Amino acid sequence: MATIMVKIKEIEDEMAKTQKNKATAHHLGLLKAKLAKLRRELLAPPTKGGGGAGEGFDVTKSGDSRVGLVGFPSVGKSTLLNKLTGTFSEVASYEFTTLTCIPGVITYRGAKIQLLDLPGIIEGAKDGKGRGRQVISTARTCNCIIIVLDAIKPITHKRLIEKELEGFGIRLNKEPPNLTFRKKDKGGINLTSTVTCTHLDLDTVKAICSEYRMHNADITLRYDATADDLIDVIEGSRIYMPCIYAVNKIDQISLEELEILDKLPHYCPVSAHLEWNLDGLLDKIWEYLDLTRIYTKPKAMNPDYDDPVILSSKKRTVEDFCIRIHKDMLKQFKYALVWGSSAKHKPQRVGREHELEDEDVVQIVKKI
Repeated sequence: MATIMVKIKEIEDEMAKTQKNKATAHHLGLLKAKLAKLRRELLAPPTKGGGGAGEGFDVTKSGDSRVGLVGFPSVGKSTLLNKLTGTFSEVASYEFTTLTCIPGVITYRGAKIQLLDLPGIIEGAKDGKGRGRQVISTARTCNCIIIVLDAIKPITHKRLIEKELEGFGIRLNKEPPNLTFRKKDKGGINLTSTVTCTHLDLDTVKAICSEYRMHNADITLRYDATADDLIDVIEGSRIYMPCIYAVNKIDQISLEELEILDKLPHYCPVSAHLEWNLDGLLDKIWEYLDLTRIYTKPKAMNPDYDDPVILSSKKRTVEDFCIRIHKDMLKQFKYALVWGSSAKHKPQRVGREHELEDEDVVQIVKKI
């Protein structure tokens, strides 16, 4: 463990000293690949029996979606959990009041959203300091991250937390790289691009691939990708998730400072103690989770508007709807009747591939 940490420090120091230009792009790409490999070893070192080092807190996943509160100690994560869910998480003026993961549940627009109050992380969490590795491992299981920041502390805290999460393979408010990496048995490294590349050339790509002992692959770039993007695709363990920056304690800053914060992307100013703008935060959570509510309609009865079936916007076909209710329902599925914005007429008879929209009403007709 100590040896890996020393190697990581050496590479980071070398990267900091190296100037960024076309001549050094090849060398920097190689260093980044080595760094990514060392970080992977640090998070999951080979162990004989027992669990790996990258395990999170043992919290049962419940509800339709999971949201994690991440931040430095004493920024108001526990107060936010208490106010939003009614779950008690100890609050005090000293740091590290929360020492384990406290779960709570918000019921919002018919969806049950599990909210996790994670212990405060410290700088160097990605390298195993404090309980950072457990905190960030649990954060990886979430559908959305809320980074809680203190309005009276410098905004540099935001970059520090982002760095810790990125070191753990979590990519915030980013889409997966639009490039294709396909391994093959022979033929060497082939690089094709549909756009002009300013960051990657064939030599840099070959250097990164050789670090992973890959000497035969087809790589297709559909945008101006960087060495980091290529490494993320080769590693294959990156998680891309939405993130909200909840700036807490806004009652302690001036109106001018608040107006500046309000213009920043993905930000939501709140005061957990005074319960200011908590509705705005809930709206933003709902928007970033991008959930779809589907109402069920038993035959010859009115739709059940009180208990919707919650689907992800990326998986919202009639088939996904059936699986969400019960996995055996597809065996008896004949067709579905749909009312709502996804239907061309009311009702529309559809098959299992039909994509549903938010607040559609569905009646499943089974085989006799």
